Amino acid sequence: MRVNSKLLIGLGLLLILGYFLQDIVFNDNDYFLRLRKARQEKNAGFRRAANSPLDQKQRDGFDSLRYFAPDRAYRVEAQLERFAKQDTVLMPLTDGKADKYLRWGRAAFEVNQQPQQLTLFLKADGQDSTLFIPFTDKTNGFSSYGGGRYLDAALPGKDSKEIELDFNQAYNPFCAYNNGYACPVPPADNRLAVEIRAGEQDFHDHAEHE
Repeated sequence: MRVNSKLLIGLGLLLILGYFLQDIVFNDNDYFLRLRKARQEKNAGFRRAANSPLDQKQRDGFDSLRYFAPDRAYRVEAQLERFAKQDTVLMPLTDGKADKYLRWGRAAFEVNQQPQQLTLFLKADGQDSTLFIPFTDKTNGFSSYGGGRYLDAALPGKDSKEIELDFNQAYNPFCAYNNGYACPVPPADNRLAVEIRAGEQDFHDHAEHE
């Protein structure tokens, strides 16, 4: 019996495509499970007195933090620019004081086909191993905390040209839960002109539990 070579090629391509799609699905499922676990662990930490930003009354009535549903569209590979001169800047705090940070670099990316960019900061004391990215967006004051949110990112390798920004992991400053904290205020150059419907929502808003 003669076998049609084009048919064999077509079947082979389908198998390759199937493995590729399966890998994407499994990777996404693994990512969503890890994200869900991290959120559950954060909830558990907020219920405990040690290191929780919530006071006793808040903890007594605390159920869980609120989040936007995970969305892979907000997990972006941004183009990375390292600043040749990393100036030390004073980032204002909500209590009128300031903390020293290095303007480490810039990340350029797209959200909903609109170009965006964020300045990346590193604590000037040299104690942090992650970049600090305070930002505001069009959800602030509506579905997310009015003062903006924060994002952390691992320091890229020496020759890296890209950096992953995962807005599903955007989180609120402690000021969102308790006025007794002093928190960095996102700078003007990190004000995004789009909605970032990912990460943590406002503490007092009724939103989808994750």
